Amino acid sequence: MHMQLLHNNKVVIFDRTDFGSSNLSLPRGKCRYNDEAIKVDCTAHSILYNVATNTYRPLMVQTDVWCSSGAVNSNGTLIQTGGYHDGERKIRLFSPCNDEETCDWTELQQNLTVKRWYSTDHILPDGRIMIIGGRNAYSYEFFPQNSNTNYVFHLPFLKETTDPKEENNLYPFLYLLPDGNVYIFANQRSIVLDYAKNRVVREFPVIPGEKRSYPATGSSVMLPMKLVAGDFSPVVEVMVCGGANGGAFLQAAVGGFMPASRTCGRIKITDPDPKWVMEDMPSGRVMPDMLLLPTGDVIILNGASKGTAGWESAIDPVLNPVLYEPDQPDPNKRFSVLNPTSIPRMYHSSATLLPDGRILVGGSNPHIRYNFTGVKYPTELSLEAFMPPYLSPHHSQLRPSNTTVEGPVSYGQKFSVTFTLGVSQDMKEVMVTMIAPSFTTHSFAMNQRLLILDIVEIQQLSSFTQKIMVYAPPSRNIAPLGYYMVFVVHKGVPGHSIWVKMQ
Repeated sequence: MHMQLLHNNKVVIFDRTDFGSSNLSLPRGKCRYNDEAIKVDCTAHSILYNVATNTYRPLMVQTDVWCSSGAVNSNGTLIQTGGYHDGERKIRLFSPCNDEETCDWTELQQNLTVKRWYSTDHILPDGRIMIIGGRNAYSYEFFPQNSNTNYVFHLPFLKETTDPKEENNLYPFLYLLPDGNVYIFANQRSIVLDYAKNRVVREFPVIPGEKRSYPATGSSVMLPMKLVAGDFSPVVEVMVCGGANGGAFLQAAVGGFMPASRTCGRIKITDPDPKWVMEDMPSGRVMPDMLLLPTGDVIILNGASKGTAGWESAIDPVLNPVLYEPDQPDPNKRFSVLNPTSIPRMYHSSATLLPDGRILVGGSNPHIRYNFTGVKYPTELSLEAFMPPYLSPHHSQLRPSNTTVEGPVSYGQKFSVTFTLGVSQDMKEVMVTMIAPSFTTHSFAMNQRLLILDIVEIQQLSSFTQKIMVYAPPSRNIAPLGYYMVFVVHKGVPGHSIWVKMQ
């Protein structure tokens, strides 16, 4: 249900705790005594997955993390908030550590001010995490809290975007903007919030078509920001895809599954007079996952073609991922249908970008409990890796390798990236991208952002080795403090990334 890639190349994966015991035992002596389903639970509902070795280690979450949210702070620690019942106000931390046998979840004594279930988290320029929304929570708060201000800030926009009996405004889409404010999208509306003054500074046109937020679940990305040295105001464009018609959730409850939305909308929110530009996906999709690829393209995968999010609320899974090329000038050529999976990934599935350019995909549980037999879409506990077209073996000669980064990566300063190619190549088609890893749950990759860096010069060090000098992002508003994957992309083919820490 939830995934977060950490800067040690391991992925924290976790699910709800209130369905009973799992098949994975916790280390001896570790048990939970506050479970809703069984009196004593000595099994794991979270793991630390080692991508390189395809191994995992059980972790212990102490309270229910069902439908919670998260963000990685500037030190690389996952700040994980909210959940269900005993977990609804909890703040949990998971930090990458050298002693891999002992590091585990810790739960703070401090609680959230408001119950947060289906909320969204976002890292801010000052290192705090903004926690916004959730069921019956029309407000936002921060972690850590600033003792000089109120603990919770009301946001009428969240109340205004709630549909009777359906909501359709949970897990709002959040993006930090270059001016330091935050863009918020819920249902069909969006605003810019000056959270420092608790005031809405801009409102945008309503997106045409269907509802877009949980449970009429679409997905969204902020398209890549193209950076130029010294420019603190790059163009920002948001894309929202998929979703469901109003009433679809209520119809699904009585066995009627309405077709999912096939539309995508793009809006340049930095324009003086922004408008949604609509496009059609190859097929309708509810509960899609949208992830930014190192190339600057978007992958859309998982989900269903009818219904909404919720228990038994969708049918007809969409098995084919779709590649979207935002810079393709011909709108009719932007979408490409890719090879399908054989595993439906519907409600409570997840996906995240890995440092080698693959997409880790896992889960799917459209049932109130874990149902493995006797149902049309069984609970799915497997992981799989989707390999985008750039990982095809016939691109191997184009793929950068042995990538290294020299020097500290500081705001507005130059740093260099060195890499090798299998054969001597023309270096005209090369770019360097930085990607913040996402906390992915319920079809939204929180805190995901991709920056295309400004290249200063390219040096040929030998027949096969190149050195690229680039400018780091100019401000914390554009790249909040913390860890990023740096990819060298040559002729549309990325190499393995290198982790850097913005400081």
